Amino acid sequence: MLEKKLHKDLSKNVEILEKKLGVGVSFDVINREFIIGGKKVALFFVDGFAKDDVMLMIMQTLYHIKREEIALNTVAKLMDTKIPYIEVDTQENYGDCIDSILSGALILLIDGENIAIEIDAREYPARGPEEPDVERVTRGSRDGFVETMVFNTALIRRRIRDPRLRVEHLSVGTRSKTDVAVCYIQDVVNPDLVKEIKNDVENIKVDGLPMAEKSLEEFLTKSGFTPFPKVRFTERPDVAAIHLLEGHVVLICDTSPSVIIAPATLFHHLQHAEEYRQSPLVGTYIRWIRTVAIFFSLFVTPLWLALAYQPEILPEGLAFLGPEQVGNVPLWLQFLIAEVGLDIIRMATIHTPSPLATALGIIAAFMIGDIAIEVGLFTAEVILYLAVAALGTFATPSLEIGHTFRLYRLFLLILVAIFQIPGLIGGTFIFVIMAATTRSFKVPYLWPLIPLNLSALWAVIIRKPVPVSKSRPSIIRPQDKDRI
Repeated sequence: MLEKKLHKDLSKNVEILEKKLGVGVSFDVINREFIIGGKKVALFFVDGFAKDDVMLMIMQTLYHIKREEIALNTVAKLMDTKIPYIEVDTQENYGDCIDSILSGALILLIDGENIAIEIDAREYPARGPEEPDVERVTRGSRDGFVETMVFNTALIRRRIRDPRLRVEHLSVGTRSKTDVAVCYIQDVVNPDLVKEIKNDVENIKVDGLPMAEKSLEEFLTKSGFTPFPKVRFTERPDVAAIHLLEGHVVLICDTSPSVIIAPATLFHHLQHAEEYRQSPLVGTYIRWIRTVAIFFSLFVTPLWLALAYQPEILPEGLAFLGPEQVGNVPLWLQFLIAEVGLDIIRMATIHTPSPLATALGIIAAFMIGDIAIEVGLFTAEVILYLAVAALGTFATPSLEIGHTFRLYRLFLLILVAIFQIPGLIGGTFIFVIMAATTRSFKVPYLWPLIPLNLSALWAVIIRKPVPVSKSRPSIIRPQDKDRI
């Protein structure tokens, strides 16, 4: 960081800034020099960030200034009476000027003045808000977060018009200077949680955040190779607003349409906005069905494989669940091959242009699966139960927890292949222990199940009507205990 104070000599200021910013080398960093009121000035900006109409209006105003109007107190008079724009500030050193220019603001330097005027007339390239692909609802708002942080904070403020909503700005990355906003409701959130998150963000020492919110999450949670996601991501402003009202902290990273909700337990990852867009009874039904599907995604293939190895434990009425013929490949290897194949199909679908993705899915599902059964590579039951597990994975609201369950399903399959029924029991026990010992910003990951909180657990099981949901059963310990 270049903290040296600006000179009063305009030529020295221009020389230093042009050298640091690469003016003349980088075509998009521009220095426009002209005269206003008999004084030489220099205007630095990045082409593509500055609003043309605002710049034109400001320059037209500056050109009509007379010498006697700014002879004394030039900077103050320009800011108070001559620059017709709302967001205007001053900068006194080179480092702050460089950061402002590269962030999109305009810096106006005046000969004889060691204070620069910052005009925040930036306009980032952006797309319009649209419904997120992974969090669709049948009925409800269709706007979603975009890659511009200011737009995202406005989408939240549109839903929470509370003067106590705080949106604090931080900068991360010695080179990228990535903008990060920490959002919370002042009299609701636990102040210790805010302090912890802000300290973690401020202490990040890195060149930049190339993957935006994902890079930020890895620095915040320090998860390493822990399979459980310790924060929740969302692209829906209404979901972010709900969590803010419950006492969570939302982190918005510029250049990303996903925001971070912290902290997050396992049950936060299992809820979806669709449940709250329907009546309480229908929402509860949807929640139960989704929970069953998620349970199947984790246990149906390992459980069937364990029963296939020990069919004698099945009652006569369920004897049909076992395979009639194992085939040429061991069952455990069939599942592993099919699981890897399913992931390959998923990745191929992501990288395939949209008009061809449907055709790819049909080819993979019918032709490859059907032929694999005919040649004896797979049994029909393996394809059936893997399809059930895949449906459960796709029904999981959180993409991150869905990946976790997929990896753990593979782990259970390997344990079952080695130890059969004891492997399934032991693997499930390991899963529960790992989840119970995981913390998200000091919050137990299995709360309200472990530690047990009956009222909060009931709210997890039943989608209660909004007028009835006045209390906040939260492990985050929000200050405001009741919704008003």
